[in-house]
Amino acid sequence: LEDSIVVRGLDTVAPSVLIQERETVSSNNGMFTLGFFRPRNSTNCYLGIWFMSESSVVWVANKNDPLTDPSGILTISGNGNLVVLNGQKQVVWSTNVSMASNSSAQLLDSGNLVLIDRTTGAFLWQSFQHPDNTLLQNMKFSTNMQLTSWKSTSDPSYGGFSCGLKPLNATEVFVWKENHPYWRSGPWNGTHFLGVPQSSSMSLNEFQMQGELGGSFDLYFHYTDKSALLTLKLGHKGKLKKQRWNSHTNLWDREWVSENSVCDIYGKCGPFGICNSLSSPICSCLRGFEPNNEEEWGRQNWTSGCVRREALQQERDKNFSQASKPDGFLKLERVKLPDHAEASPSNFAKDSADCQTRCLKNSSCIAYAYDKSLGCMVWNADLLDIQSFSVGGVDLFIRLAYSELDKARRNMVTPIIIPTLIGTIFIMALGYFLWKMRSKQKGKTQMQIHDKRRISNLKQAHNQELSFFYFRKLAIATNNFDLANKLGQGGFGPVYKGKFEDGQEIAVKRLSRSSRQGIEEFINEVELISNLQHRNLVRLLGCCIEEDEEILVYEYMTNKSLDAYIFDPLQQKYLDWRRRFNIIEGIARGLLYLHRDSRLRIIHRDLKASNILLDEEMNPKISDFGMAKLFGGGQNQANTERIVGTYGYISPEYATEGLYSEKSDVFSFGVLLLEIISGRKNTSFYEDAESLTLLGFAWKLWINANVIPLIDPRIYDPIFHEDILKCTHIGLLCVQELAKDRPIMASVMSMLQSEIVDLPPPSQPAFILRQTMSHATEQSPRSNELCSINKVTISNFEGR
Repeated sequence: LEDSIVVRGLDTVAPSVLIQERETVSSNNGMFTLGFFRPRNSTNCYLGIWFMSESSVVWVANKNDPLTDPSGILTISGNGNLVVLNGQKQVVWSTNVSMASNSSAQLLDSGNLVLIDRTTGAFLWQSFQHPDNTLLQNMKFSTNMQLTSWKSTSDPSYGGFSCGLKPLNATEVFVWKENHPYWRSGPWNGTHFLGVPQSSSMSLNEFQMQGELGGSFDLYFHYTDKSALLTLKLGHKGKLKKQRWNSHTNLWDREWVSENSVCDIYGKCGPFGICNSLSSPICSCLRGFEPNNEEEWGRQNWTSGCVRREALQQERDKNFSQASKPDGFLKLERVKLPDHAEASPSNFAKDSADCQTRCLKNSSCIAYAYDKSLGCMVWNADLLDIQSFSVGGVDLFIRLAYSELDKARRNMVTPIIIPTLIGTIFIMALGYFLWKMRSKQKGKTQMQIHDKRRISNLKQAHNQELSFFYFRKLAIATNNFDLANKLGQGGFGPVYKGKFEDGQEIAVKRLSRSSRQGIEEFINEVELISNLQHRNLVRLLGCCIEEDEEILVYEYMTNKSLDAYIFDPLQQKYLDWRRRFNIIEGIARGLLYLHRDSRLRIIHRDLKASNILLDEEMNPKISDFGMAKLFGGGQNQANTERIVGTYGYISPEYATEGLYSEKSDVFSFGVLLLEIISGRKNTSFYEDAESLTLLGFAWKLWINANVIPLIDPRIYDPIFHEDILKCTHIGLLCVQELAKDRPIMASVMSMLQSEIVDLPPPSQPAFILRQTMSHATEQSPRSNELCSINKVTISNFEGR
């Protein structure tokens, strides 16, 4: 080893080459790196492969044999194996291949570390065949392989969890905790996992599996976008996480996790118990069964499960001389199928009825289910690990004694009679109440009729620039509006992420039935934004108007909203000054278009950081036009008795007198500009007791000719001092107290582009105190809330 040389290819470890702790090997595409690393809060050293940064380790060689000194070496040994040596030149890890003489190691673009026979080019050993805790893209995960969790985030040694494929009858993914089942995916039917509702949607649609039923299987990701990286990682707490690398934030976006509720834990309710996370208690016995131990059940210890109340026909026939009535089946809808399903080509049935016949002929069959791809699945042992789903899942048919089925029928009839009598009395009382309230509701009804007429007019107009979607198509795109796809909730209603069949991602804003303002916002947004086209305005793709459904469909913004970056200490670093200035300029262009250049002259009235969306290239787009107002050709100002907007961004004349104009948006833009420069919210600024807002603090620094304390230290650089100073100047001009003193957006745009060099001096900005705002006129049921009717709008995206 003393005669070795340190000369190598970028992605290759050739014979006689030494790789020490501070040296690395990189894949040809630069995405993966092989080298020694030390986990955070640990002094131990390991050989590993990471993606982009050491915080994203995807494979570790010497998991249980860490190096404790900085003298570790990676090299090709004399017998041709890739080895890790400690400071005493002892082997702590090896590829351990018996037939390896003339070999070298290479880190491939896929992240696969391979030992290659230099004569034949054959792979003698691959890291993909010895996975750690991460399944990488196109890495085949076979039934004889396992992922093993780390002990903790700072200790990659073997933890208590492992993950693998169980192929006995119906192939499933299992997570084991110390060799006991902890979580399972449900059977794989050729396209998705039956026990994971999200797997048939976009959450897990990159999975593929190859193999024969009852034999060996390979599970792997297949994703067409080679520049993106998907991983399936087993966390140290036993959770499987599907992650996608976000190249803009340099962070992992979590798309799916195996354990979302306590019901996902294997066998939570014991044999013949069913778990429903939305119920209280979460566990109950299947119909026809009762707790095995009432005392334990009362203490919410459900592990002993349930037992059958009435014996099945075969058991009854043994004890009685005369034949009893035949068993039947009770349908349990939308469930995670129990463990130990038996499915094979010999069990293939043409339909569910055929499957039922087969089960009845088999005296040991206690339940069955049918899937078009898997055919007939039957259960001959205790039904364990059943979970109730609100969407997805499979229908399970449970074998019960005839008496239990008859009891179920009677129980269905009895509740019908009493509610009918009660319902009749209730309807009579309700009719009298409605008659008394009719006059009070007349005005409200007329308003609803007016709304419906406007919606009807939208349908008839069918603007060529606006698409009308069928509700069914949007339900499919959002997996039936699954909570896993929910992005946020606003005054209008919930917002969901969706994906059309062609792969186009969308944001779906669904009107809540409880939102009166939502109908007005829906109509307003469709009537206004459907006529607007600009690169700095969010694009409304279309809407859905079917019966009681009003839905808006937007383009999906990959990087969420501006407030998620400028007000988050962890995300602020991703917005340097050049990027922030680009955002400022883009917002100004969008406002200028609304005020002057569009076919319609529009005042936004709710410009704020959360209403600025960022596309994949961090370009800003103004969103949420639910409170926008249209101005006529000669109109410059309007008045309202109902103040809407968001505290901290509302101009003083609007807050106190209800007057709004272009200058109202200019004021909001000025606040937003100062927030972008400082990285601080205007309404949560407490650094200076004399300055209740960021505007006051900025003004104090300006008149003292020292604005550096205002600037976010992450972006300050003497090179950009003049540009930042100019933007601060523009921001203060926009937030002046009198509307007539503020510049119009055309002038702001010229100032930003240095077309206007000599900027006028700003006057003292408006200090909008909470006392002033609390007395603002608000003729609505929300008068005690001085904020937007849509505090959380479409732009307020949240991580799932």
